[in-house]
Amino acid sequence: MLNVKSNKGITLMVLVITIIVLLIIAGITISTSDKQMQMAKLEGLKTNMLLIQAKAKENVENASFELGVTDNPTEDMIAKANDELKGDYNGKQVSTGDAIASTLTSIGISSSDISAGHVYQLSTENLEAMGINNVKSDEGNGIYIIVYDLDDVTAEIYNTVGYDGKYSLTDIQNIEE
Repeated sequence: MLNVKSNKGITLMVLVITIIVLLIIAGITISTSDKQMQMAKLEGLKTNMLLIQAKAKENVENASFELGVTDNPTEDMIAKANDELKGDYNGKQVSTGDAIASTLTSIGISSSDISAGHVYQLSTENLEAMGINNVKSDEGNGIYIIVYDLDDVTAEIYNTVGYDGKYSLTDIQNIEE
């Protein structure tokens, strides 16, 4: 008769190796998914800022049109151009006395732009009026800011929370993925 030993289970060594392999796989999965979540957050921020920039560019082009093609615009032309930027959904103009002004200078917006009246703070309602829905502009998600430049006919978009120490759309677009 054959003497057959019966297996009653797995050895402790096999169990330890299995657990170690599972921990390694879990660690790789967690780090990969964390990076993917960060990239999704970055892409979402970029997309929102690009949508806002498209609307802001339309505003600054309309304001520039008010200035005409002259090299020496009159005070009336400049006033009309600035009024064009103060539309219903264009946001609240930030002044140097506003509570948010110090935050804006800390993220790279010049105090001269603020004092010149080129800086506008967007609320969630402003974004909805622009047709940008499901995007919040508040302390938790970051407040969206537009800085208009009528001379160059540009609009730079900022977010007070930003991403990885970058707050302007130009800087965020230059982040390597």
